[in-house]
Amino acid sequence: MSNTPLAPAPVTSEHIDLQARNVSFSWEDTPLHWLPGEPFAGHTINVLHLLLPAGERWFVHVYKQVLPYITDERLRADVVGFIGQEAMHAAAHDDVLPHLKRLGLDPTPYTAQVDWFFEKLLGDRTLPPGRARKWWLMERVALIAAIEHYTAFLGDWVLNAEELDRRGADPMMLDLLRWHGAEEVEHRSVAFDLFMHVDGNYRRRARTWASAFAALVFLWQRGVRFFVENDPQRPGAKASFGQFHRAGRKGLLPSTGSMVRSIPTYLSRTYHPSQEGSTAQAVAYLASSPGANGGVRP
Repeated sequence: MSNTPLAPAPVTSEHIDLQARNVSFSWEDTPLHWLPGEPFAGHTINVLHLLLPAGERWFVHVYKQVLPYITDERLRADVVGFIGQEAMHAAAHDDVLPHLKRLGLDPTPYTAQVDWFFEKLLGDRTLPPGRARKWWLMERVALIAAIEHYTAFLGDWVLNAEELDRRGADPMMLDLLRWHGAEEVEHRSVAFDLFMHVDGNYRRRARTWASAFAALVFLWQRGVRFFVENDPQRPGAKASFGQFHRAGRKGLLPSTGSMVRSIPTYLSRTYHPSQEGSTAQAVAYLASSPGANGGVRP
C-alpha cells in the first residue's frame, strides 16, 4: 500500500471564516429527562457534557503547540478560529454539570476518568526535543482529525434530527446541541486540513482513526452506563446495545448503519470533510439560535 500523501479535493464553497460566539444557556427549567419518555436516548446524548469539555480543552492544548508548524496563513487563521470555538464548547458543556448534580446525578466519578484519559494518557510526555517530541505531536494531530470526523458526523445528525422536536425535547438542551453541532459542521475541515498540512501520512491517518474510534466507543459506552445506572429517577436501570440500536431506528440517536458507513468514508483516500454536511445549513441555524443570539430561552 502506498503511503504517499494525497491531496483530497475540498469543496471550496464550504469554507468560511471562523469565529467564537459568546453563547448563553440557562438550565433551571431543564429536567433530567429532557427527552420525554426516552431516558436512554437522552442519557446517551448527555455523555457529551461529560466527555467533550476535557476533550476540547485537550484539542486547544495540542493545537497551540502545532501553530509554529503551520506555514499557510489561511489555515493558521482557521486553526485560531477553531481554538476559539472549541474553548467555548468546553465551557458551555461544563455549565451543564452543576445542573446535573442539582438534579441528583453527580458526574464527578466519570469526569475524573475522562480527565485522566486526556490529561495523562494523551497529554504531554517527557520526551527529548526533536524527532520523538514531534512524532507524539503529529500522532495527536492525527487523532484529533479522526475525532473531528465524528463530531462533524454528530453535528450534521443533530441539525437534521427532527424526531427530537417531535418528541418534545427540551428546547434549551436542543439549542445547545444544535449550536454546538452547527459549529462542528462549520469547522469540520480544519482538523483534517491541518493534519494534511503538517503530516498527511495515510498509515498514521488509518492507525489513529482506529485508536480514536476504539477510545470513543469505550468512553461513550462507559458514560451511558454511568448515567443510566446512577439515574435517581430510575433505580436499577441498565443500559444495552439493543436500546441504542432501537433509539437509532426511531431517529432519536444516530443509526447503527450510518455510524458503520462513516468508517470507510474517513478511510477513503479521496475523503475530505467538506464533502459532507452543509455549511449553509449550519450558518442558518447559528443565525437563529437563541443561545448564540442573546441567550433567550427558546
